[in-house]
Amino acid sequence: MYKWIRILMILLILILAGWLLYKWERPFQPKVQLTDDVIVERIENIGKLELVKYSMKDVIERKELRMFLPDQRVLFVAAGEVTGCIDLQKITPQDIVRHPNDSLTVVLPEPEICYVKIDHQRSKVYDVSGAWLPGDTQNLVEGIYKVAEQRLWQNAKEMDVLGKTKENALIIFKPMLENMLGMKVSIVFKNNFSMDKSQL
Repeated sequence: MYKWIRILMILLILILAGWLLYKWERPFQPKVQLTDDVIVERIENIGKLELVKYSMKDVIERKELRMFLPDQRVLFVAAGEVTGCIDLQKITPQDIVRHPNDSLTVVLPEPEICYVKIDHQRSKVYDVSGAWLPGDTQNLVEGIYKVAEQRLWQNAKEMDVLGKTKENALIIFKPMLENMLGMKVSIVFKNNFSMDKSQL
């Protein structure tokens, strides 16, 4: 009876030892460590990472005052998109800071507005008046599209698209980077990165 108990105990110890070795990721097998250049290459390959997109709509009126002819006026409803992104192609090996505890700090470039795009299908010219000369209507419409694009840029600044892009970098990009590199990653932005790397 005691003999069987001892055999059972030995088997349990062997199973437990095997399980612990597996959990410790096979300590006798050498680990592959990514170099800074490889890390930079993997990040750069993502390109411009779009992290926030806003759909916008605005009503714009444009007038041109004239001396001898009736004033020109156009009323336009502009619909479009503004996208905030981070250009990961700007990452360099100097932006990768290693720590003793097998973790990294990645210094990201400041976010930018990737593009402001007018949606021509959803946008509409509602009224044009004072277009007497040939080409007046076309000039008014082309001019109002340029004004609409500038207005969307301004709306993007007022809505703090760049600030939201930074927030989403921590929420979306950080876990994606940790999964890709297989290690803990901290993210900071260049304008906030004032301390010496050795202090991180």
